[in-house]
Formats: sequence, C-alpha cells, structure tokens
Amino acid sequence: MRPSRTRGPTGLPARDWQDRHVPHKIEDYALIGDCHTAALVARNGSIDWLCLPRFDSDSAFGALLGDPDHGRWLLAPVDPRARSTREYLEDTFVLRTVWSTSTGEVEVLDFMPHGDRRADVVRRVRGLRGTVRMRQELRIRFGYATALPWVRQVDEGAATTSLVAVAGPDAIVVRGPRLTAQNHAHVSEFDVDEGMTVDIPLTWYPAHREPPPMADIDEQLEATVSWWRGWAGSAQAPERYSDLVRRSLLVLRALTHEDTGGIVAAATTSLPEDEGGTRNWDYRYVWLRDASLTLQALMSHGFESEAEEWRSWLLRAIAGDPGDVQIMYGLSGERRLTEFELPSLPGYRGASPVRLGNGAYTQYQGDVFGEVMVALHNARELGIVENEFSWSLQRELLRHVENVWRRPDNGIWEIRGPERSFTHSRVMLWAAFEYGVRGVRLHGLDGPVARWERVRDEIRDEIEREGYNAELGHYTQYYGGTEVDAALLQMPQVGYLSHGDERMRRTVAAIERELLVDGLPLRYRTESGVDGIPGDEHPFLACAFWLVEHYALDGRLDEAIALMDRLVGFANDVGLLSEEFDTRTGRQMGNTPQALSHLALVRAADAIATAGG
Repeated sequence: MRPSRTRGPTGLPARDWQDRHVPHKIEDYALIGDCHTAALVARNGSIDWLCLPRFDSDSAFGALLGDPDHGRWLLAPVDPRARSTREYLEDTFVLRTVWSTSTGEVEVLDFMPHGDRRADVVRRVRGLRGTVRMRQELRIRFGYATALPWVRQVDEGAATTSLVAVAGPDAIVVRGPRLTAQNHAHVSEFDVDEGMTVDIPLTWYPAHREPPPMADIDEQLEATVSWWRGWAGSAQAPERYSDLVRRSLLVLRALTHEDTGGIVAAATTSLPEDEGGTRNWDYRYVWLRDASLTLQALMSHGFESEAEEWRSWLLRAIAGDPGDVQIMYGLSGERRLTEFELPSLPGYRGASPVRLGNGAYTQYQGDVFGEVMVALHNARELGIVENEFSWSLQRELLRHVENVWRRPDNGIWEIRGPERSFTHSRVMLWAAFEYGVRGVRLHGLDGPVARWERVRDEIRDEIEREGYNAELGHYTQYYGGTEVDAALLQMPQVGYLSHGDERMRRTVAAIERELLVDGLPLRYRTESGVDGIPGDEHPFLACAFWLVEHYALDGRLDEAIALMDRLVGFANDVGLLSEEFDTRTGRQMGNTPQALSHLALVRAADAIATAGG
C-alpha cells in the first residue's frame, strides 16, 4: 500500500499561524491515536484537539472549537514561505510531514505511542537537508479551556528541559528545547541541521503523582509502527479501493478503546452539520448501532478478536434488566451521559453551542435491537462460540422486544420531535427476531423459536400494511407518512427483501427523486419538520455509500462505481472522512473521523467487488 500524500502546499505562511487564528477546514486535520484517545493535527503543524487520557476526557487542546487561546500545540518552521507534504507511514497512524524552506528540509513525525500504558504524544523533528529553524508554541488549557495551568521548568541537561503544567486533577510534562513564557503560551525556536534529531514528547499524568520518566523514543516509535502494521496485516481488502478500505479499517480500530472494547462514533464533539449551525453533537460515546455495524465490517475482513472484545463490552454494558438497555453508553459502559452546553468554547467557526454528553442516551430507538442481534449472529458465523451468558442475554433481549416492538420510537437519526412508528426501526425489529430464529435453526441454540417466528411474521405483516404506501409505490419514513428516508436503504442489508425487489427499487427511485442533492442523499428532508430541530444539514456520507451498495447489488454496477469514485474523492489527503459533505463548498462537515462513514465505505467497496465477480 502506498501512503497518501497532499495534493499541494499548505499555502498559508508559517508566521500567520503564529500571529493570528485562521480556522482550518475539517478536512485539513489528520488523526493520530493510541487506541485510548486521539489528537487532530492541522496541515500547519498545530495539534488543535486532544482529550487526555480518554476520547471522552476534557480537552487539553481545544482550538478546534475556538482559537489558539483555547489550547493548541504548534510546531512548524519559522520561514513564512515554508511548504509541506504529509502522509501516514504505511498502515499506521504515524503522521509524517516534510517541510521545505529556503534554507533546508525537515521531517516531523507525529504519533501517539501504542502499548506503553501512558498518554503520550511525540513530535520528532529530523533534519533532511540544510538547516531549518523551527518554532513551537504550546498553549495548554485543561478542562475544555476552563483551567490555565500552573507551569514550572525543570532542567534535565544542557539541551533538554521539562515543562510541567498542573491544574486540578491533570498534569502534563513536555520535554525538549527550553520553552519561554510569552502571553500565556510557551514558545521556543531551535535550529535543526541535516542528520540531527530533536524529540519533543508530551505526557499526561494524574496531578497527584510525580512526572513519569522520559521514555525511549526510538523504542516507542518502533513498537508503535510494528503494532499498527501487525494489525493491518490481517486485513482482507478487495483489490479495488484497497488503500481506502485498509485506511478505513485502521480508522475503525483507532476509534476502538483498547481496554474496554468500546467503539466511539467519532473522535470529536460539536463539529457542526452545517457551518454556523446548531446541529452540534458529542460523538465520543459508544452507540450500540454504530458499534454493531463497525464490528460487522471488522469481522468480515478477518478481525475475529475484535468480535470477542466487543461482545464482552456489550455483555457488560447491557447486563441487567433488558428494559434498561440504552442506545448508547460511555467507553466503559457508563450510563449517565447528561447533555449540557459548554460556554468556555465558542464553537467551530462560531457554530454554537458546544455540547458535552448526548441527550439521545435517554431515547428509545427500536432499531438497535436488530443491529445487535445481527452483529452477534455474524460473530457466531465466524465461529465465536456462544456461552451461557451471551445467549441467555440475547433471549432476554428478544423477550423484552416482544413486549415493546409496537412502541413508537425516535428512530435511527435520533429524532428530537415526536416519537413515531419509523419503518426502518420496525424492519430492524423484524431482523432481531429473524436472527434469533437463525441462532436456533442454524446453530442449534435453545429458544422459543416458534414464538419468535410468529412475532417476526407479525412485524412483517404490519410493515407491509402500514410502512408501504401502495398509492405512492414505495416504503415511507414512518407509518402514515409520505416522505422517504435514506435509512430504508438498509432493508436489503439485513435480508428483509432483496435489492432487486420491485418495492425496494421503487423506494430507491423515491430516494433519488426526493433526497438527492447534487447527486448525494440527505438522510431525510429536514424541512418536513420531523426532527424538531432548527437548521439544515448536508448529504450524509454513510447513506451515499449505502446507495453505492444498493446499486452494485441491484445490477447497476456502472452507477455504483461512478458514485463510489466520486465519494472516495471526498476523503482528505490522508484518507479520512467526516460525517457529511457540503457539495456547494466542497468541504467536509460534522464530527471526524466518522466511524459510520468509514464502515459504510468498506461495505460499498465489498459490494462492488461482489457484483464485479
């Protein structure tokens, strides 16, 4: 696999980055991570988002949702005419940026060491040619920029000092060239000659402990590269789009918390679905739906151990009364995810409010039961043996669903308007029983299969009676409505009907007619008022990949490839996708990188490979 490169220079003078704030586009960010948390690195060399020590911890660098005063770590040449290219080292999340100036060239490796049980960020500068003068600017702002730390310097030798920053429960130590206080920041300038290496590691630790010792950077780098490549070496990717499929699988792994097995929906909070809008949500939690679909993508490409890890997470998270099952949890299975607005961060390019927590955790969304049952069935198909606890839990889930399946819900898109009987939710409830039945019929598990078949068929009869509008000739978003919903594209994915079924084809035709914007699907028409939220949004990338999948498996391969080629062009220079895409400006929108977008890309590539023989 060849690493992806930038398509041109950054175009922004280094001095401007230091003197004023120029908001970056979402696609200007690359991810580095250690499977516990992640940082976003802008093209200009600034780390603008980092929560320590977990994805859902408070930010220490929050400039992504404000400006440099909300925390960042800039490292770039002093030369205002410096230009850069960047790439990931093959099959890793080690970011390599090469800076060219009038006096020379340097390489910067940004990475978060994996496996050292520490929350570290390492920035290694290596001289390639001539001499380059570098500048770093460090602004640590704990607690989502509510806490300016107390900072002290500690000498550790002739060329290296430690800067220790402490506020409340958090502490950070940064080692490297001596930093000087300047306007509530710490800055340094240093020369890097050809063949010279300068390491600048940052380590978070609990403030009540002593700073951890300096690690061996060579060992950390070697171990991190080896681990990522070892993991990626198991990936089974189709030949067409193989680079982006492998990168997408790596993204899904990077968003999986190594200790708990929880899979976050994205690494960020409150990146807006529409610039300047209010549809800004916290995605640093584990949605049962997204995690189930991510698990399916990983399992279908050779990653069986992830299936066992996620099943263990699931059993812990939802253990107890099935009536208490939530649609989402914290990384360790935390249940209380109270949503509130954070005044200390003004928002990405002024899009406010910035939200922490997510009120959707209190919603009832019937479809999650189907996604969970499908994922667990696929794990069985891979040979993951059911134990007494795991299968009994599934039986209890179905027992609960027998009593609630007629209940209106908030649907897959977490509608904040009135609860309705969403057709997609009912299809997924059908799938819950269908895959429970398969567990008995195909795998010999014990269960009231005749009763489950009866309920399954009853749900199907209701869907065909209430969710299909014979006059319009297509399935509808909810019972009694006339609108369509891109989520209906998932109906064939769970085997409710085939891609070539005429009812499905007419539904896809309605989606094409009513939801496409510049050839890309919206989730639904926000102007219908169904979601109860002001503002608008842009085409949803996961839905666009679902459309590719449908085209491919319905014999429309040329259309599938044409749309797929367009969609993969929306990935940034290092292969990352956010949630949505603004076709008017050609920019990514929403939280990033988005697990649902990447797993849908993987499915679409697989469908094209299957359709192409």
